[in-house]
Amino acid sequence: MPDPAIPKPSARPLRLADFIRANIEPIVAEWVRFARTREPASESMTEPALKDHIVELLAFIADDLETPQTKKEQFQKSRGLGSADGQFTRSAAEIHATLRLSDGFNIDQMVSEYRALRASVVKQWTATDLVLPTTDLEDLTRFNEAIDQALTESVAEYTKMINQSRDMFLGVLGHDLRNPIGAVLMTARTMLERGTVDSRQGMLGGQIAKAMERATSILDDLLELTRSAFGMEIPLVRTPMKMDELGAQLVEEMRTLSNGRQIEIETLGDTQGEWDRARMGQVFSNLIGNALQYSPEDGSITVTISDQEDRVCVSVHNEGDPIPADKQKTIFQSLARGVDRGFQGAGSTNLGLGLFIAHKIVAAHGGTLSVDSGPDSGTTFTAVVPKY
Repeated sequence: MPDPAIPKPSARPLRLADFIRANIEPIVAEWVRFARTREPASESMTEPALKDHIVELLAFIADDLETPQTKKEQFQKSRGLGSADGQFTRSAAEIHATLRLSDGFNIDQMVSEYRALRASVVKQWTATDLVLPTTDLEDLTRFNEAIDQALTESVAEYTKMINQSRDMFLGVLGHDLRNPIGAVLMTARTMLERGTVDSRQGMLGGQIAKAMERATSILDDLLELTRSAFGMEIPLVRTPMKMDELGAQLVEEMRTLSNGRQIEIETLGDTQGEWDRARMGQVFSNLIGNALQYSPEDGSITVTISDQEDRVCVSVHNEGDPIPADKQKTIFQSLARGVDRGFQGAGSTNLGLGLFIAHKIVAAHGGTLSVDSGPDSGTTFTAVVPKY
């Protein structure tokens, strides 16, 4: 039995653009039949929802087939870089991606729709004639390019929406947890300051306060992550300060949480400058915390702060296992982390945010943060920031 969705052969087959316009209904019908199989998302969807923007997509493809294009435009379009004539309107492919995401389609299901559309149109069109003239081969090439462009736009939009949802979730999580954590921390500190508790209660209160301080640090990192993801610069409040004094303060704080690991500090030259003290404190905390996290139990950490004329260099060295070369390329990206040695002190958020945040803060100061790691030399993170 012949497939009723495939038009009968004609004496003079239509060019592909004309064929698409003349056969919208059977093409859409096959699209809907395929979309219906994308379960479980499609189970509760109406036919109009399943048709979502297919007519607009086909109209775009038909128009594109008849639009003259240069070799450069052909190359760009095949990679999803087609021009929108300088307009900022969303394409049918982008809108389709947004709606499919809201309907519960995963990205693989959405991509499979484009594969099915490509196969369906080609099958129906080529069934109208057994011999393809040169113009038809050109139309097929242009058709595949248009499908590739629409697919790339859909995938890019789908990915953008997923990332925005994740970042929004992290931002809301960080914001909403801050108040209850702050309340617990304030209660624990009040108990300790009043001195009305016995020694065991004091010990428990101190543990609660430290745990809440670590939780607050994690929230700070989450908020910095979402701030960066939304394209916002890290705000700085620069004040005159000495980098070596801040480094000594942070080293002393981290020693109390180092589980016996040695932390040494060395300062060289004039380290006076203008920086955001709190932000640079985060850099010290995150770099030292990272060094503790990946150091052996009997290892030591060395912090060096040195004058470099108009800049100050801060380096943190540890004797842990070397970082693989491929990991060094992505180590300052968010959620990138290695295999730690079980250290759970300050700076160990276990979310891979510490180095990402440190990198962002150093960059906001106009500086650079780099890493050098090898089996014989250990691992050294080096931040270089302008003094003013």
